[in-house]
Amino acid sequence: MDKNEIAVILNEIGMMLEIKGESFFKAQAYYEAARAIVLMEEDITVLVKEDRLKEFKGFGKALSRKIGELVNTGRLGYYEELKKEVPPGLLDMLKIPGLGPKKVKALYENLEITTIGELEYACLENRLAKLKGFGDRTQQKVLEGIKNLKKYEGQYHYPHAKSLAEEIIKTLKESSAVIRCSEAGSLRRRKETVKDIDILVSSNNANAVMNIFVSHPLVMQVVSKGATKSSVLLKGGIAADLRVVDNREYPYALHHFTGSKEHNVALRHIARQKGLKINEYGIFRDEELVRCETEEDIFKVFRMSYIPPELRENNGELEAAKEGRLPELVEYKDIKGVFHVHTLYGDGINTVEELAEACIKKGYSYLGIADHSESAYYAGGLSEEDIKVQHEEIDELNEKYKHKGFRILKGVELDILPDGSVDYDDRVLSWFDFTIASVHSALGMDEDRMTERVIKALKNKYVTILGHPTGRLLLSREPFKINISEIIKTAAEEKVILEINANPYRLDLDWRYCKAAKEAGCSFVISPDAHSIDGIDDIQYGVNAARKGWLEKKDIVNTAHVGELRRYARFVNSLIK
Repeated sequence: MDKNEIAVILNEIGMMLEIKGESFFKAQAYYEAARAIVLMEEDITVLVKEDRLKEFKGFGKALSRKIGELVNTGRLGYYEELKKEVPPGLLDMLKIPGLGPKKVKALYENLEITTIGELEYACLENRLAKLKGFGDRTQQKVLEGIKNLKKYEGQYHYPHAKSLAEEIIKTLKESSAVIRCSEAGSLRRRKETVKDIDILVSSNNANAVMNIFVSHPLVMQVVSKGATKSSVLLKGGIAADLRVVDNREYPYALHHFTGSKEHNVALRHIARQKGLKINEYGIFRDEELVRCETEEDIFKVFRMSYIPPELRENNGELEAAKEGRLPELVEYKDIKGVFHVHTLYGDGINTVEELAEACIKKGYSYLGIADHSESAYYAGGLSEEDIKVQHEEIDELNEKYKHKGFRILKGVELDILPDGSVDYDDRVLSWFDFTIASVHSALGMDEDRMTERVIKALKNKYVTILGHPTGRLLLSREPFKINISEIIKTAAEEKVILEINANPYRLDLDWRYCKAAKEAGCSFVISPDAHSIDGIDDIQYGVNAARKGWLEKKDIVNTAHVGELRRYARFVNSLIK
């Protein structure tokens, strides 16, 4: 191990000691030793072998022994033990400009943040802005730092990739050389995260299309440029591929490059059974092309209903299409009202009135306010007095908006505490039109305890909705351990609605569970978990997830008008007065 590698470890030890709250002078000793080692002209191996490190200022017996262990064995027991005590994500956070060990320690202790992904999410919820010692400016700098760190990561949230693809496609469609153009791959299937962007174009002038693509202002680097395919790296760090085909081949290529791989393999198997061959160039019977003008025509060849791209995951869609059992998927336009919105009373940045006005402009007919409950002190959790004040304001606004047919619903996002209880008694809970119960703390419970915890909350007669049921944060935090089958079963029995949290950093409930939950008899709500007016528009990403989960309009609570919410037993009757 050379001196630079040793210096890195010594610096990390110093940072971990500070994060743990150890004496600054103890941490400083490691920082100074790291700096001294880098500046040493003599070979560190020789100094250790001759036991001469202690001749240098600041190198006592204990520190010299640790460095000797590193040089001789390539590892250090003390360092390994420290790493067990300090979540590894905290050191990653130190890569963000402006975040030193003390600030990281504050984030860990006050907000339980352990990864960069959790930190980014907290910034988007304005939690750093309201944390002592931070503020708006620091929060913005942290967000900028995270953005820079994420540039070259291998996975990207759907909205990021989608926005870039739309810009490129818009430019391509302006060219007369482009006949047809679409995104493809996982982006077209609306996966929650994607590795790259696939774009397909039909054209009679491939070279012109390629020149437009590789010279696009978003392109940072041209990886390759060919006659039918080009690859680039975009300024956001994500790779993008363009394929150009003849217009006759376009439908087959679009289906093939949309995927998924599993869907394509299954359809090829069905084709073989019918004496056909299908690939990106066409459908063939004895080498003769079966002409298709559109993707719809492709499925007609197999006597199937058209399968929307979101469903093409080999999850039973081919069989359902053949038997006419495909669902009529929910659409964004079906959503009538918005649940799970945070306000200035908590960790949101807009007033109740500002949010209501925004919802009216967006065409919604109701708004469900759900600031955090008292236990969530880090997010401005509401005291009983806060609730009374907020409800008085809502009553006044409902009177104001009565003539517009718009209603604000009194809700709250309850913390499911470690023992499964929630943090208000029945007296206070009865004040709300609806409640959302969510797990925000003690995420490391074992599966049995977490499952019991959530089931107990679901059996509370005042719990209307189970919020972000698995606690995941995409690309940063895995779901907590929980028996989701038991949760689905209990939610169906207790008539508790499952949230599809539409925040693109969550998208929880995972779409992979939605089909089973629907079959079990569950209802769902698509809610943005918005902390600002802009956040309301995240509902579109929840709709994507619902569609991938085979959900229809009838499965989604907030496709109903406010007066129709009476059919969901856990809503308080005051909703429909």
